[in-house]
Amino acid sequence: MRQRLLTFVPQLSAVLVPAVLAAGLWAAWLGWDQHRDVHPDGSTTGPYEAWQVIGLVLTLLPPVYWAASRRYFVGAVAGVPLGLTVAAAYDWSDDASGLFVIGVGLVLLGSLAVTAGLSAVIAAVKRDGSRGGSTA
Repeated sequence: MRQRLLTFVPQLSAVLVPAVLAAGLWAAWLGWDQHRDVHPDGSTTGPYEAWQVIGLVLTLLPPVYWAASRRYFVGAVAGVPLGLTVAAAYDWSDDASGLFVIGVGLVLLGSLAVTAGLSAVIAAVKRDGSRGGSTA
């Protein structure tokens, strides 16, 4: 029983650490900006600027790399999407139209696809780097 618990804790932390970091980073980058910009022609944009989303993505790379490079692939692939989905659902839940559910679903699917692809690349690079030999 104790041995099973000792192997379960790192796996659980590999999911929870990126999830909590992703939710916190969402709040830091996107959570404070809640107003839309109205342009002179009457069109609206926002509430997020491109630099905020780019900053969020760039700061999410280290948690994904951390989990994937330690071969915690479930944590790498599921942790960040879990945190982003929970944060988006909380942040957008006051939308009266109910369409926030579609946006939250797209956040889940998009972040899941990106973290899965990125984790596969990290695993391939780490695997090739661990062989230590050159082919030349």
